[in-house]
Amino acid sequence: MALVDGIAVGDYVILHVGFAIQKLDAEEAEKTLALFAELEESMGNPAA
Repeated sequence: MALVDGIAVGDYVILHVGFAIQKLDAEEAEKTLALFAELEESMGNPAA
């Protein structure tokens, strides 16, 4: 978390090898999560 300024509990971040590398706003985070869910579903692994 020390690599990205202004992070607080409840914020969305992109992690890479265990380090937060970018903060996302809520709208962008929701779009990203929806894309991951779509990808997972298309691979035959529906989210639980």
